[in-house]
Amino acid sequence: MSKTLFVCQNCGAEHRKWMGQCPDCLAWNSIAEEVPAEMPHGAGGKAEPLAPDAITAIDSQAAPRQSSGIDELDRVLGGGIVPGSAVLLGGEPGIGKSTLLLQAAARFAAHGPVLYVTGEESAQQVRMRGERIDALHAGLQLAAGTELEGILATAAKLKPGLLIVDSIQTTTTNRLTSAPGTVAQVRDCASALIRQAKKMGHALILIGHVTKDGSIAGPRVLEHMVDAVLYFEGDHGYAHRILRAVKNRFGPAGEIGVFEMSDAGLIGIRDASRIFLAERAKDTPGSVVLACLEGTRPLLVEVQALVAPTVYATPKRSAVGLDPARVAMLTAVLERRIGIPLSSQDIYVNVAGGARIQEPAADLAVLLAVISAYRDKPLASDIAVFGEVGLTGEVRPVGQPEARVREAASLGFSRVMMSRDNQARVQDADLVAKMRRSSKTVVDCIPVHRLADAVQAGLA
Repeated sequence: MSKTLFVCQNCGAEHRKWMGQCPDCLAWNSIAEEVPAEMPHGAGGKAEPLAPDAITAIDSQAAPRQSSGIDELDRVLGGGIVPGSAVLLGGEPGIGKSTLLLQAAARFAAHGPVLYVTGEESAQQVRMRGERIDALHAGLQLAAGTELEGILATAAKLKPGLLIVDSIQTTTTNRLTSAPGTVAQVRDCASALIRQAKKMGHALILIGHVTKDGSIAGPRVLEHMVDAVLYFEGDHGYAHRILRAVKNRFGPAGEIGVFEMSDAGLIGIRDASRIFLAERAKDTPGSVVLACLEGTRPLLVEVQALVAPTVYATPKRSAVGLDPARVAMLTAVLERRIGIPLSSQDIYVNVAGGARIQEPAADLAVLLAVISAYRDKPLASDIAVFGEVGLTGEVRPVGQPEARVREAASLGFSRVMMSRDNQARVQDADLVAKMRRSSKTVVDCIPVHRLADAVQAGLA
């Protein structure tokens, strides 16, 4: 007789009895009853030894990358789709996951057969979307089903170059009696699909549901099993979407791709900085242009701040697109090191356009925006800034200042404020001289060492 277990659907922890809160991950109402599958007769016996090879004898170019046909998707993946790789794509409902992969599948089908398995829609519904976004190709095979065994058999018969499963939470295996989407089902189905992809050499892309907090539903082990984890970000109020790689074994983590949602599907945008600065109001207090870096991609965004007298005993600190805790810390640095009385002021900080900035290079832009809003004095419209600010008020260097300066110059900014160490690195690279020889916009670097120097240079 099978022994009943109670498994947390959030972290996968097993318990002997039901509880309202999981003691491992502290999630409420996430424990469900499951009956584990019995081990097949004869399992656990002797295994054949592995056949290791010297790492120097392994050819890394035996399976070259293949383009998905979408430049922005290739950028996020590190240059293209690697045969035998497993990619997990997550995002909110309606953000464009299925649309993007259907476009990629139709273009990838020009090089070989593609199998698209849909477990949430019928084949006719996918065909209708394909007609709307012009994603039809004879090499793209559609199949509607949720049984793992049927998907594996179809892939073994068709031998596709790319297998897309939409979605992993709807896929079930006959070996388990638990409901679809449970920890056991998601883990076992994903494991079987990944094993087959590695064995047959075809690429695998899984679409995953997300929870209320934005993380991919199911056990965390699912993200460890795949080679790359991509998240689709974006506000439904904006036309653009951001595809971010939070894990990538074949490229840089943190890389982003920018898309615009249109009637014809998702369109890749190379010059994303112009979109984020398109509606920027120049010579307005509280507005500062930040030269940030997402993965290897330089990006210019507008950081806005609003300072208003508080009506409560405790002033409010709110941030959209930035870490609220870091904004609160920077406010304390500003009050302590510059002497601006902010204990009676509410502070609101926003990254315009719906972008989300995670690097500390945004510190200097946030502080200058708050000071500009408090003094009601705008920063010069031709200045872009970047730099990390410490608790003592020092401005610290950040990575790849040359790429940030080039991006600022390409959009017509004539001055860039940065730390002294970053300014010395730009001079060592002889970047300004190269711009002058190529007849591009020449950028003057404004070096600052302390926060007070930045305030003096930008808002004097």
